[in-house]
Amino acid sequence: MDSFAISNIKSGSNRLWVHFSCLCFVSLYGLYLLYKEYKVILALRIQQLRRVRHRPEQFTVLVREIPFCVEHKARACCVDHFFLKHLPFTYHSYQILYDGKDLEELLRQAKVIAKNIEDLSQGGAGVEKHKREASLLDQSEKDVAKLSLQQEKLEELRLKIQQLQCEHMLKEKELPVAFVTFKSRLDAALVSQSQQHSHPLIWITEMAPEPRDVSWRNLTIPYRILPLCNLVVVLAAAFLTLFFAIPVTAVQGIAKFEKLKKWFPPAMAVQLIPGLRSIVTGYLPSFILNGFIYLVPFAILGMAKLAGCSSKSKEEIKACNMVFYFLVGNVFFLSLISGSLLDEIGEYLSHPRNIPAHLASAVSAQADFFVTYILTNGLLGFSLEILQPGLLSWKAIKSCCRYGRGKEKDPFLFSLPYYRVIPLVALSVLIGMVYAIVAPLLLPFLVGYFCLGYAVYINQIEDVYDTVYETCGQYWPYIHHHILVAVILMQITMIGLFGLKAKPAASISTIPLLILTVLFNEYCKIRFLPTFYNYSIQNAKENDDLDEKNNHLEINIENASSAYCPPCLQPWNFMESVSSSTDPLVSSQDLKINDLSP
Repeated sequence: MDSFAISNIKSGSNRLWVHFSCLCFVSLYGLYLLYKEYKVILALRIQQLRRVRHRPEQFTVLVREIPFCVEHKARACCVDHFFLKHLPFTYHSYQILYDGKDLEELLRQAKVIAKNIEDLSQGGAGVEKHKREASLLDQSEKDVAKLSLQQEKLEELRLKIQQLQCEHMLKEKELPVAFVTFKSRLDAALVSQSQQHSHPLIWITEMAPEPRDVSWRNLTIPYRILPLCNLVVVLAAAFLTLFFAIPVTAVQGIAKFEKLKKWFPPAMAVQLIPGLRSIVTGYLPSFILNGFIYLVPFAILGMAKLAGCSSKSKEEIKACNMVFYFLVGNVFFLSLISGSLLDEIGEYLSHPRNIPAHLASAVSAQADFFVTYILTNGLLGFSLEILQPGLLSWKAIKSCCRYGRGKEKDPFLFSLPYYRVIPLVALSVLIGMVYAIVAPLLLPFLVGYFCLGYAVYINQIEDVYDTVYETCGQYWPYIHHHILVAVILMQITMIGLFGLKAKPAASISTIPLLILTVLFNEYCKIRFLPTFYNYSIQNAKENDDLDEKNNHLEINIENASSAYCPPCLQPWNFMESVSSSTDPLVSSQDLKINDLSP
């Protein structure tokens, strides 16, 4: 590796200008590709919004911090009065939300009991075939008694649910949140992007997420404490990052055998077995590190769910961003510090101007570690992705304990874990960008990693994972940002490296390139980013015109007005379940609850 690295070039050599030229080419061509890709993704987003224009979220606005109506002692009437007064020709309907934890718990219990009744009825039918046998008569009578008891419990729950779902009881549980439907996409877009009241902390509006994407539990959190929730999540993520430094430092200690012998003298026995030292110091650290990293995204996703996001997609996007910075801090920077700069960490903090030089020397020293990391991540990570051992283990645990009993059968369809996949791929891009000039021999391994990943994830996306929400490309701005971070880190590293190689002119010449990259990022924020966060008036009007031309506008509005039913108001009824081969044990009707997704 050293023979093909920039560290092999003598200090002050004019050959360093060749590396500077390569740095300019990689940086400028990378920025060009990012700009081109941003335009392509933006065009695809607009096309996708047109393709799914029938979806209810394009007509619906999420309204928060609704004032309390003192006259009627409710919030629902306040929504109706406000929009009828200020938007009488565009307002269509609303759906107020309720604090229905008690109702949801009763519905859950009712579903479990209904499932038990169904199981007992099916089991009883099998028993009836042999009811003439004396050994099965007692069991049949027990099943009849159990079925009667379960039906009585279900009837009690039905009465309780009906009582809690009455208008008077629901009025006391109203939340200051509502989904408001408008008569066109244009009206919904205008309302979601404008301030509704002179007081900016009431009547807060935003475009509604998909009905299947709504995070119902987070909508019960008051809007004013969301900044506090975000702060708690950031502090928790920072604590996890610091705590994770312990295993990373231990892993890097294994990678440096001389330090390992100093810290753990029995490790010298490794030298007695030929080839074992290479495995222990080369492959084992990356294997252990990947094992720890496999668990981190799930922990961070749990933290992101506490931030109060209004949709599951926003939770995963937030988790995706936090996991990326976690990996950059721990896998990249901490690997460099603990592996190469552990003895100089005090100087690192006392002389911040020397950070580029320290970073450059650390990057040169850790090239072999990142080669093995890429290989391990490719061989181990993609194998785990295909085999899904974590999911299989979790399902086995649920099937063997009470947690999984009494629930409906799982179809084993899950969404692509963006919060785990995107940060790992972005980290590989970062490693490749930083080492593209420093140690080009790493690039073939990275190309192989991406080719293998492409083959794996094409299969996973098409044949394994299910689509549970649609963001229309809202992940791309974050991926764009992650790649720009990689370009900036590459340039900072080369500034320090040119300084270490006694080529200050090259270091100074790299600074304008760094400034250009930062300005490019700011330009992209102005040029592209607003269209990813807002539904443009132009596109909304064009889609409305298409619907009016095809006579679909009224149908889509009606569908949108009934799409956001809270979980506590899910309808349920009694459905007949008569066996075709045998008579039922007790009656011809089984109580069953419709399992309707909100």
